[in-house]
Amino acid sequence: MALAGSDSMDEGKGETFLLRSLKIAGVVALYWFISITMVFLNNYLLDSKDLDAPLFVTFYQCLVTVGLCYGMHLLSQLCPGVIDFPSVKFDLKISREVLPLSIVFIGMITFNNLCLKHVGVAFYTVGRSLSTVFNVLLSYMILKQTTSFYAILCCGVILGGFWLGVDQEGVAGSLSWTGVFFGVLASACVSLNAIFTKRAMPAVDGNIWKLSFYNNINACILFVPLILVFGEVGHVAHFSRLGDPTFWGMMTLGGVFGFAIGYVTGLQIKVTSPLTHNVSGTAKACAQTVIAVVYNQSSKSFLWWTSNLMVLGGSSAYTWVKGMEMKKVQIPQEEDKEKLLEEKRDAGV
Repeated sequence: MALAGSDSMDEGKGETFLLRSLKIAGVVALYWFISITMVFLNNYLLDSKDLDAPLFVTFYQCLVTVGLCYGMHLLSQLCPGVIDFPSVKFDLKISREVLPLSIVFIGMITFNNLCLKHVGVAFYTVGRSLSTVFNVLLSYMILKQTTSFYAILCCGVILGGFWLGVDQEGVAGSLSWTGVFFGVLASACVSLNAIFTKRAMPAVDGNIWKLSFYNNINACILFVPLILVFGEVGHVAHFSRLGDPTFWGMMTLGGVFGFAIGYVTGLQIKVTSPLTHNVSGTAKACAQTVIAVVYNQSSKSFLWWTSNLMVLGGSSAYTWVKGMEMKKVQIPQEEDKEKLLEEKRDAGV
């Protein structure tokens, strides 16, 4: 999805420094608000003692995303000069090609929500911190990509922070091994999702919103047998607030925020850079943890906070190392291009 004229945001031509700074600050603030609110909202929905149906909650949010995709497509037809959104006409062939990604996607969002359900928001950052480590492992195992010593060192810091965090949760008596297990699975699925997304992009002409549409349609279909197998139909049928508009409003709002996070993530990358986006995400995770601890009026030990700082510091350092490595690769390529152009000019081509 794109608003008409949004391409100009990454050009900066004709803008003053102050105006561009305000735009960037506004986009980053919007990303933080939507991302943090979505985590707390999902925690509220999943922590309900009356409704033990995490698969159903996730299924409904995927259904909301599909509905929003249809809605945005209709709006783009009614207001072509204001909203740009791809066609969402269903194609069975494309759906089959996206299916492997959809299976990983289901695992990612399900394990992510189950981790959040069992560990809460405060420990969520540490519980879901191994995505970077799995990126390195799976990139080597699947894509045969090697990783530098400094990047592996950063992963070691993240692993140390993870184990220290688990240890301190155990000392505090609030450790949920089930939540940790789901957090590790969610981290692995996040890494697999990135790999499978690259493979599925050609099927949707490289359009991330079309991919989201097919991903969520496939997920809705695949969630139905899972909900039946795990017996969640009975939990939903006997839920006391099934006719409560407030409950369905919160459920729908969770789906809306899930849809919106895709847009604001892309927007933040557009007005800043992928590196800055990762740094912003790390800072957001830190703020999210602090908010959760203050909100729940929890008392955490020095080592508990140290584990969080190790995870966040290791993640930030990994992002910085990979950014520097990419620059080292790009500079020789640009120099080679310039040399080739000079040779062509000298040859009169």
